[in-house]
Amino acid sequence: MLDLHYWPTPNGKKVTILLEECGLEYNVVPCRIGRGDQFTAEFLAISPNNRMPALVDHDPLGGGEPIAVFESGAIMLYLAEKTGQFWPQDPATKYEVVQWVMWQMANQGPKLGECGHFRRLGEDEGEQDYAVRRFTDEANRLYGVLNNRLYDRPYLAGDEYTIADMISYPWCMGWENQGQDINEFKHFKRWFEELGARPGVERGMAVTAGPTEDFSKLSDAERDQVRKLLYNQRARPAPDA
Repeated sequence: MLDLHYWPTPNGKKVTILLEECGLEYNVVPCRIGRGDQFTAEFLAISPNNRMPALVDHDPLGGGEPIAVFESGAIMLYLAEKTGQFWPQDPATKYEVVQWVMWQMANQGPKLGECGHFRRLGEDEGEQDYAVRRFTDEANRLYGVLNNRLYDRPYLAGDEYTIADMISYPWCMGWENQGQDINEFKHFKRWFEELGARPGVERGMAVTAGPTEDFSKLSDAERDQVRKLLYNQRARPAPDA
């Protein structure tokens, strides 16, 4: 059995898309990031970066003790290798896939995340014009990277649908909140709409982890507590030997 420690964010949905596309059975373990589940000792034992998702495979390939994997990109590579699906193994195509997985983890996810973060901040957080412009422009550049990649091929790694496509799709769902118009990117839009119509993608995007919190209904004090929990984190002290 696979335990997926999960909350329905783009980083979590990358993995549920792959799990659904592979037809794997898995158990969703809610990681309520707004409540601080990611900071518990139990979670840190499998995800030392205190970020979800994290995967525990109780029946790993080759047998043995359960394997824990953190970071969504690493989880997707692990599952693709275990199942032999959505990751071609001829060297040329294999590393086409790997480089786009790395691109997503190093560029698309972090930059679109920052774009959304600064565009959501209210005036009470101070003047954000430069940050909003910086990351909105970077988001536009990244959509252009995808568009230019897809003008002459159906998928990011070529002719086959792979984990490179799955890992990139969920972050694109927020294009409006990222200040973009996908009609500017016709090749990307074709890919985006085709992926969105796949039953496995639909199922993966629909996975929940219990009721979500409506932050608009929180008191000012409660919202402030959530901000302190999620934003501007500093180093955690190492445990005593």
